[in-house]
Amino acid sequence: MAATSAVLNLVSAGDHVVASDDMYGGTYRLFSRVLARYAIEFAYVDLSDLDAVRAALRPNTRLVWIETPTNPLLKIVDIAAVAALCHPERSVIVAVDNTFATPYFQRPLALGADVVVHSTTKYIGGHSDVVGGAAITNDDATYDTIKFHQNSIGGVPGPFDAWLTMRGAKTLALRMQQHESNARKIAEFLASHEKVERVYYPGLSSHPGHDLAKKQMSGFGGMLSFTLRVPEARTMDFAARLHFFSLAESLGGVESLICHPARMTHASLPKEDRERRGITDGLLRLSVGIEDADDLIEDLSSELAKL
Repeated sequence: MAATSAVLNLVSAGDHVVASDDMYGGTYRLFSRVLARYAIEFAYVDLSDLDAVRAALRPNTRLVWIETPTNPLLKIVDIAAVAALCHPERSVIVAVDNTFATPYFQRPLALGADVVVHSTTKYIGGHSDVVGGAAITNDDATYDTIKFHQNSIGGVPGPFDAWLTMRGAKTLALRMQQHESNARKIAEFLASHEKVERVYYPGLSSHPGHDLAKKQMSGFGGMLSFTLRVPEARTMDFAARLHFFSLAESLGGVESLICHPARMTHASLPKEDRERRGITDGLLRLSVGIEDADDLIEDLSSELAKL
């Protein structure tokens, strides 16, 4: 959040920001409940729909904030196409939260983005033992502005936090290969199960963003979401009974986690907004770890059989 806040200092009072309608709940909270108080206007649109992006841009639009894949519905946004809408005739900054994909699977600067943000708490740290963020740009003026505000406001990591993050980054490639391999197998298993209503994972050919994900990513990542064919009130019970998936927030660590976005990561969104965006009480999100895939599938299969 310190990294996100630092990047948002690129905009000023009176500016307009176009943001994804499916994003991390903490980002939405920052935008809607903090920065909106300072005369910065936010429009939340489906950025996977280029016509919607085009319609949302205004003369005072200063920044477009992208997540891809999105959290928690795993939508895929065409970074290069959005950047083309914003450059060069428009002086609109394109920022991409690349936390889900990681630099191993997706490189937004090469696709035309101006700034990339990571929650290094997640995959880059990789061991659920450090909190941090990073903002990356290849433009000197943008760097100077972000760095000035970081220094002025004081959102900096401690030395040990930085050391833990760099330690985790050394194994990022190996971990991401295993995360994705496990996630693919679990997504295929869930998609074929009679008690699963829908699976959100860009690695499935049924995903509407599958072809685009293949084009702009080198892999599909370790995150997926799904809904069950049971009353929504029972989804938390299912999540709590799993053995190898801990019911917890966060993501991107070596251990597998299951999350109920409506009550956890996205609880800051009003209920009507959550449901309109598809974040229902029946939605569960998995951060698939690096354990043995067969063990993880057996855990899910065993509890699904009890529903």
